[in-house]
Amino acid sequence: MEPDDWQLGGATFNNRMMLGTARYPSPRVMQQAVVQSGVQIVTVSLRRENARERSGQAFWQQIRELDVRVLPNTAGCRSVDEAITTAEMAREVFETPWLKLEITGDDQTLQPDPFALPTAASELTRRGFVVLPYTTEDIVLGERLLDAGCAALMPWGAPIGSGRGLNNAYGLRLMRERFPDTQLVVDAGLGAPSHAAQAMEMGYDGVLLNTAVARAREPATMAHAFSRAVEAGRAAYRAGIIPPLEMAQRSTPLADTPFWHRSRG
Repeated sequence: MEPDDWQLGGATFNNRMMLGTARYPSPRVMQQAVVQSGVQIVTVSLRRENARERSGQAFWQQIRELDVRVLPNTAGCRSVDEAITTAEMAREVFETPWLKLEITGDDQTLQPDPFALPTAASELTRRGFVVLPYTTEDIVLGERLLDAGCAALMPWGAPIGSGRGLNNAYGLRLMRERFPDTQLVVDAGLGAPSHAAQAMEMGYDGVLLNTAVARAREPATMAHAFSRAVEAGRAAYRAGIIPPLEMAQRSTPLADTPFWHRSRG
């Protein structure tokens, strides 16, 4: 099979997993997880109140040591203006136009705001950002975000940190079918490597996760397991997964096969 490089946002990668950098027991454990997974993209959040403080500078230095591409996010933002302001600060601090756009619409599920996202995305792309929006599997919202100039779509698998996997597999499959030429990344809610493999087997281009690794008993080991699952799922998709059947199908032909009949007497 030919090499399967990943083209995203004008850059090329050979690892289709992205990893978050929050909630680890320590910065050292976070670094180990990144190394063991082999990821080339990590997400980081910027808190406006301490963007210039020494703690923020120390964290940025730890990220630099990993030699990976940084994808800042606007986690915690609840309005278009807040997201744009945070994005501009992140571009200055992390020295990249890449941005994971997040605007929270519901405090319980942390579901993205379907009305604010396209508005913010349109303005951010106008300002030169490479926008990767955290969204739902809604097809209409996906269309609006692509019309706004987003470089990819990142629908949730399940609510952030829930570990529930792919709550709406039908919706995710439909999104893959409707946007065959768009880079699609399942983002959030994955709890086990099998969830990541399932997303990749559907034809998704990558996955993004954080909590399942950061809160594992052995984060580095779990990061490695997820990375292998992503590789396996992608390989299976490219190889061609057989469709499910309603009935059994023989794998051994019957021609020239001898039969022995038991007597009932």
